[in-house]
Amino acid sequence: MTGIHIPVLAGELIELLDLQPGDVAVDCTLGGGGHARLVADRIGPAGTLIGIDRDPLAEERFAELAAEVPCATRFIRADFAQGLEQLRDEGVAADHVYMDLGMSSMQVDTWERGFSYAYEAPLDMRMDPDQVLTAHVVVNEWDERQLARLLKEYGEERYASRIARAIARARAQAPIETTQALVEVVKSAIPIPAQFAGGHPAKRTFQAIRIAVNEELDQVDRALPVAWDVLRVGGKLAAITFHSLEDRRVKRFLADRARGCVCPPDLPICVCGRTPEGELLTRRAIAPTPGEVAHNPRAKSAHLRGAQKLEGRA
Repeated sequence: MTGIHIPVLAGELIELLDLQPGDVAVDCTLGGGGHARLVADRIGPAGTLIGIDRDPLAEERFAELAAEVPCATRFIRADFAQGLEQLRDEGVAADHVYMDLGMSSMQVDTWERGFSYAYEAPLDMRMDPDQVLTAHVVVNEWDERQLARLLKEYGEERYASRIARAIARARAQAPIETTQALVEVVKSAIPIPAQFAGGHPAKRTFQAIRIAVNEELDQVDRALPVAWDVLRVGGKLAAITFHSLEDRRVKRFLADRARGCVCPPDLPICVCGRTPEGELLTRRAIAPTPGEVAHNPRAKSAHLRGAQKLEGRA
């Protein structure tokens, strides 16, 4: 593994959460542990940090972190939806639940995991190396229509049908085995002028395949309501997203929690009795500063949103 883990929007997340000594904090997507270390220092010896991640590398990183930080620690090896469900079933009441969605730097920088289009590696893209579905299976076994739909919905790829057709033609000759082989197929399907606009031409294809392999959007949909259940009244939920598909889900969920009366506007008084169960902490998503992007280009697309839990809704 190469590279140094740089947590994205770290200062903004810490300010948003307003951590206090003795708090219970749940890091749903531990990754390299950059956010977790900052949180642990602030909740202190009386606090508890719970880390969740399905990646065994994250479990190793957490063990190192746990030996160094002042607070009590606990690690759950699971995807974050399952980990949160476990905490809810145990009756855990957290002061803070936060998610840093997408890939971690250590996953990108571990070449054999095949997450990046920037270097030659096997087609893998699994966050949990024990699972069966891999990028190799998606690329070489899913039918052309399924691939086109995947690239359009999860990659928001303009040339989804053309890329899917090119993949089908290429694999009919021989399996597509590596990241660079896939990159070449994708580039062959995109008009040359378009290859120089909007970043790397394979970026959206790799995003779509990675999301499918790891069921990332399903994870977000499952995890958000459970995370809210785990929070005590007054607790805070925060999420850092890296593309619009994630951000829209987080935005809608938090807005719904902050929504009160849903009566038709022509009614003179409220009859639904619905009151907000949350208060938005971010009216607009918080984006990284130009300085952070210059220091860490991977932060460029990040957005941070959060809300605080109030009394229950009628």
